[in-house]
Amino acid sequence: MVLYDELGGAAGVSTALGKFYPRVLADPTLSPFFEGVDFDDLAKRVGSFMAMATGGPADYQGQTLREVHTGMALSDEIFDRFVGTFEGVLTELGAGTEQITQVMALLNGARGEVLNR
Repeated sequence: MVLYDELGGAAGVSTALGKFYPRVLADPTLSPFFEGVDFDDLAKRVGSFMAMATGGPADYQGQTLREVHTGMALSDEIFDRFVGTFEGVLTELGAGTEQITQVMALLNGARGEVLNR
């Protein structure tokens, strides 16, 4: 079984993102990076990207992580806070330790692209 299925497929990814973005908006450190963002559109794009990244349907058609985050002045601290928030959501939703470890490895593996290094 692929990670995507272990996370609950499309419904699991959607549920996780539905809990994640309100937390991001409530975080005074993270929320400024999302001012003016259409969260319905963002959730669709990120959901599609997460599906592809975790072994699900590969129908993501958006920009690369580097392109999306260029010019955002992100730091390791911001990245770690963002990823940590998502880890907290996965834990709250009851994802297994192995699945959380795999998702964190995927996200941390994208650090260089997101931070434009």
